[in-house]
This record gives sequence, structure tokens and C-alpha cells, in this order.
Amino acid sequence: MRDDLRPGPRNTIGDVAGVLVGHSDDARLASGVTAIVFERPAVASVDVRGGGPGTRETDLLLPERTVERIDAVVLSGGSAFGLDAAAGVVAALAEQGRGFEVGPMRVPIVPGAILFDLTNGGDKEWGRYPPYRELGFAAAKAAGRMVGLGSVGAGLGARTGALKGGVGSASSVTAGKGLTVGALAVVNALGSATVGSRPHFWAAPFEMEGEFGGLGPAPEVPPEAWFPPEKPFAGAHTTLAIVATDAALTKAEARALAVMAQDGLSRALVPCHTPLDGDVVFAAATGHAEIEGDRLTALAMLGHVASMTLARAVARGVYEATSLSYPEAQASWRGRFAGG
Repeated sequence: MRDDLRPGPRNTIGDVAGVLVGHSDDARLASGVTAIVFERPAVASVDVRGGGPGTRETDLLLPERTVERIDAVVLSGGSAFGLDAAAGVVAALAEQGRGFEVGPMRVPIVPGAILFDLTNGGDKEWGRYPPYRELGFAAAKAAGRMVGLGSVGAGLGARTGALKGGVGSASSVTAGKGLTVGALAVVNALGSATVGSRPHFWAAPFEMEGEFGGLGPAPEVPPEAWFPPEKPFAGAHTTLAIVATDAALTKAEARALAVMAQDGLSRALVPCHTPLDGDVVFAAATGHAEIEGDRLTALAMLGHVASMTLARAVARGVYEATSLSYPEAQASWRGRFAGG
């Protein structure tokens, strides 16, 4: 199967037809928002692991719920304050006349999830109202095919157990008809994406074309690598992700895709899905291509590809990140291992 895969031309979730991404962030705040906007409403579902999730409108993504399609997904820093970001994305889409039709009204459907970055050194004294609604609006307005990586958007203030976290993305194109799977992750995990004090990534077996350094797997895994150092601030956890495909899927099939894609997080982060993480993986299908052959077999392979693609996205999020400009800010991979 691996020999049949290749990255898309951008090697981001922007390679999936119908998917746009926008970031908005504030360096003083050391936080931000990432909006994934669908050019046409997409079939979507979600899988929530981790013990501390913070979400908006994820219940409607269950297969038995009425609404089949969504307009966007929003990922935000700011913990519970960041849930306001979805209101900004809703406002931006409402201006475009987007949304679920209810009589004369249209209601944009925008599920979301948040990560904790309140103790990363940024200025969180915002007064009565947090700035995430405006950041969400700006992120939706900025959505396009090009996807910024590293310390941008919701990943600006993200950290991991060992190194600075950030936004990562990757894509895979299958052989044959060429279905595309893309993944985007905002990596803010309790665990580590790298093997102990080494520069090698846990996701190295899935790397394509040197996308996160080309170092290959670590030559050995020391015992301490399974227990990364504690993060400098308690509670600063959670990896948020979305996988998307151009395949036409049902809502139940999108749910299966999200469940399988969660394995990508556990392949790229050690430990993963802890009681202190709020890991959430959304899955979306834009429906630009039909699945051929046996549907269950095809879905199983699509989920497998999604998990590998998400593992690569996690590694790229750490590889591309840069340190915050605050005292005692967490070191980045590039700063520690590449002199950047």
C-alpha cells in the first residue's frame, strides 16, 4: 500500500478538493484560530478521545443526528474562551449566505474544538470579552488553498511534552482513481512527538519525501523516551485534528474514518489520549470522487491512509514550529536540532 501512495502537490489538506484553510493569530496574545472552510457543505463526523475535550456542536456530527453536512470546522486556542471563535466563523459565512436552510433563514453549521494555551506567556488580560470571535472571523475570511504551518493560527501558542508544538498538515493520493486524503493537526500534546532527547520523530516510518527532516526512525529507543518530561505548565494539553477526503462518504462512513484516523495521533505522540488531553479528530468528505469496488474494503484502506497522513501532519506541526518570544519559552525542534 505504501508504494501506491504519494503526497499531493502542496502536501497539505489544501490538496483535497473543496477544502480551504485560514489562520488568524495575535503574537501579543500568543494564541490564535484556524478555520477549515468547505467550498460546499461537506459530510462530516467526529471522534473524541482524551479525558479533557472542549467542543462545540460535535453532538450533531453523530451519524443518527439530522444535519448531514457542515460548512466549516474551527480549531482554537484559548481553552473555553476560544469557543467564541466559532461565532466569528459563523458570522463570516452568514455574510456569504451560507448555512443550513430553515425557512427564510440560513444557519452556518460550524463545529469546533479548543486547546489549552492560557499559561504560555502571552498576555491574556483581554478584559470583559476575549478576542477569539474576531480571530475566528478573520481566519474564515483568510481561508484559501495555501496552508501555513508551524506557529500560526491555533498553533501559535501550542506546546508538547518536549518541544514547541504547532500546526502541521500533510496529504496522500492513492493509486488508481487517485482519491486524496488530507490531514491537519494542531499539536499541543502532553506527550512528545520526538523520541526522547533525539531529533527523530515517532512518525518517521510514515514520512514522505523528507517532509520532517528525513532522519528516519531513531536507531534505538532509550527507556526514558517512553516518559517525556512534564510540560512547564500543568494542563497545557490537547491535539486537535481534521482529516478530509475528496471521496463521497455517508455520515456513518465519515465517523468510521475519524475513528481510524485517531490511530495517527497514537503513532505520532507518546503518550497519547491521556486523561489530561482533549484529543479530537474531525473527518470530512467533500464528495468530489466516487469510491470504486467493495465499499467496506475501500473505506478500511481510506481510514488506514488517513491515520498515516495524520501521523505525518503531527510531526510536521512540531518540525515547522518556532519558539515564542517570551522568557522561558519552550524550545522548538528547529532551534534545538537545526540551529533555527
